[in-house]
This record gives sequence, C-alpha cells and structure tokens, in this order.
Amino acid sequence: METLLAKPVVQQLIRFVIVGGLSTVVYAGVYWPLATYVIPPVLASVAGFFVAVVFGYVFHSRWSFQGHGAEQNAALKVKFFVVQSAGMLMNAGFTWVLTGPWVHGPTWWPLVPAVFVTPFATFALNRLWVFG
Repeated sequence: METLLAKPVVQQLIRFVIVGGLSTVVYAGVYWPLATYVIPPVLASVAGFFVAVVFGYVFHSRWSFQGHGAEQNAALKVKFFVVQSAGMLMNAGFTWVLTGPWVHGPTWWPLVPAVFVTPFATFALNRLWVFG
C-alpha cells in the first residue's frame, strides 16, 4: 500500500479528489438552492458550475496539479476552460434529462452523476491535456 501511495499519480489523484470534492460541495451549494427556489435547474447547473470552476482552477492549478509540467500561461487557462466547459455540459445534460420533461425528478437527482461521473472525466482530461 505504501508503494502505491508513493506514486506521483496516486498522490495527484488524492489531491484532485480533495479539491474536486470541495468543488462539488461548492457546486451543490450554489446549484441546489437556485434550482429548487429561484431559476430552472439547467440554468442553476450552469451558475453552480461557473462558481465551482473558479474555485477549482485556483486549487487544482496551485495544489492538485502543481509541478505536473504545466506553466501558468494563457494556453493553460484556455485548456482548463475547455475541460471545465465539457464538465459543465455533462452536468447540464444530466440535469436536463433527470429534471426535464421525461423523468421529472427532484432537483437533487443530477447531483448523483455530478459527483460520480463528471469528476473522473475532468480529472482524466486535466491530467492528460491541461496540466500534462
């Protein structure tokens, strides 16, 4: 187990999970009240994602992927934005399907794939393309 935990990719994944978990809490904290009481769920998912992206960029670039070979430059920011946009589209899609006209689920249902699907997709893209 010590050998596994000593691998840089495993350490990076652990840091990513911590920051990603906190980003997910930020996302849910913005999304759920907005979707439940203020605006349509899909718009709330976009608003929540924008707030979580700012949080995530600061902590992923300074801690999760620190020293992974990427410099702080405009190209990095554009790549990060593209990956996060893909994550936002995933969450908006989950929200549209699960709360939309076919399923009519409660506003918390899209949080399940937002927690268990989107973070793993964005980790892979961030590691391979943005901070790689």
